[in-house]
Amino acid sequence: MEKKEKVIGIMGGTFDPIHNGHLLTAECAAYQYDLDEVIFVPSANPPHKVEKNITDAEDRYTMALLATMSNPKFRVSRMEMERKGLSYTIDTVREFKKLYPTAKIYFITGSDAILEIFTWKEPEELLKQAEFIAATRPGYCLSQLGQKLYDDYRDAIHPLEIPGLAISSTDIRQRIIEGRPIKYQLPETVEMYIKKHNLYR
Repeated sequence: MEKKEKVIGIMGGTFDPIHNGHLLTAECAAYQYDLDEVIFVPSANPPHKVEKNITDAEDRYTMALLATMSNPKFRVSRMEMERKGLSYTIDTVREFKKLYPTAKIYFITGSDAILEIFTWKEPEELLKQAEFIAATRPGYCLSQLGQKLYDDYRDAIHPLEIPGLAISSTDIRQRIIEGRPIKYQLPETVEMYIKKHNLYR
């Protein structure tokens, strides 16, 4: 029997911190698109957040490891952390295509990020190199890409509806600053790591 091609999901992001919304998105994508594995790729130097204060990449990588270790389909890559310069998605996708030349590659992200894809580096080439799974959050619609663009790239962008996907890293950081609870919004291992290392205070 002929072996089917490997299907890989790449989930990029700052993961500052990684939370249950990220994990739920990855799990739903793995199920709906029959992914063999989902590789989380923490951004080292995201170009859209150059001016923002981002937690050290090693801390974000460790939190991603802690969050994903119980799922055999999940793993975490240091690819962008080990590459010099800004973390561009097109470069990451190209590297994964070299590592897995026969695999089908999906890039998993939020629909809010997809709406900004034409501000990314080499967006048209990116949409040729990988297909995108866009997790829908409240208030976002893929048709906002513009009808022509949406029609042109409809085959490369796949919506993924996530029930109750309203958790955000920004809100979690703000809750920690204000001393409000974050329990059940992210894995307990990540919550304990944040407390132990006094992050976001």
